[in-house]
Amino acid sequence: MNILGIDTSCDDTSAAVVGNGRQVLSSIVNSQVSIHHPYGGVVPELASREHVGSISSVVDRALQQATLSIDDLDAIAVTIGPGLVGALLVGLYYAKGICFSKRIPLIGVNHLEGHILSVFLEKEVPTFPFVVLTVSGGHTSLFHVKDFGNYELLGQTLDDAAGEAFDKVAKILGLGYPGGPIIEELARSGSEDKVHFPRAYLEQGSLDFSFSGLKTSVALFVKEWRQSNKQHATIKVADIAASFQSAVFDVLVQKIVEASTRLGVSCAALVGGVACNRALRECVKQATLEKGIRLYCPRPQYCTDNAAMIAVAGFHRLLNGEKADLSIDVRSKFPVENMVGAKRSR
Repeated sequence: MNILGIDTSCDDTSAAVVGNGRQVLSSIVNSQVSIHHPYGGVVPELASREHVGSISSVVDRALQQATLSIDDLDAIAVTIGPGLVGALLVGLYYAKGICFSKRIPLIGVNHLEGHILSVFLEKEVPTFPFVVLTVSGGHTSLFHVKDFGNYELLGQTLDDAAGEAFDKVAKILGLGYPGGPIIEELARSGSEDKVHFPRAYLEQGSLDFSFSGLKTSVALFVKEWRQSNKQHATIKVADIAASFQSAVFDVLVQKIVEASTRLGVSCAALVGGVACNRALRECVKQATLEKGIRLYCPRPQYCTDNAAMIAVAGFHRLLNGEKADLSIDVRSKFPVENMVGAKRSR
């Protein structure tokens, strides 16, 4: 089956065609970074307008790259949440129009499920059950993945997501947007031991996350650092970046290892935009390896927002006999209980 995936959840317009849930026939992503960069973050109205202007050409390019026509599609999978409502509506209604005119199935997909299943776009894939850590600008969550469509939420961020914290700290340091790649690059030349920032492990046994306190700690330190040149004369911006990054990674590593060992799984996965960070990959890989757990990570192009992962999720939902009604709507927030086949850990 050839599934067209469409994702307009935030600031990237993406379309992809995936065959039989594994073979990526095409993947097109129209980035909006240059549009939002001057504002230091995503401007929802600008994002929606850009989606409207580019959705048709992005889908056309995806079909051309796959050497297929719309008539060759078996279904369309589209992100219906979580995300920016205006942005999500562009993708959903474009998909609805095609499905109505061509009389093919429409599948609504949770963006988080797309990230969870992005590991299946690679040649080597984990075996069920496994633990997956999704780390991006909008989400930091741990799931116990028992099968396709069967997910248990183990923990999630109580405030800022890890990627959001990277963007905010980059803004505090005047580094620009998006913050993740900039801080990663700076941290390579910095010392993570120069500044000690707090690690929010929360109460014993908790698999939830919290990064707002860390962000505040960085803001307070930077304010003091700028006002007191003598006291912090040996500390450079790169040191602050490295120290902040280390504080985030320590928590992420501890949580995924604890979840994996607690559940006794042999495989774990690291997905989402922040998973592009090489240092994070190495930290998690080393920590899981020491516990005898094999780590799986998608290549960077499938870590960031993309439609190929949405097509994979749609394929397995279609196999399960699921089809969406044309009255389906988007959701800005998407509680795990609203993701079919998912439940919250008690």
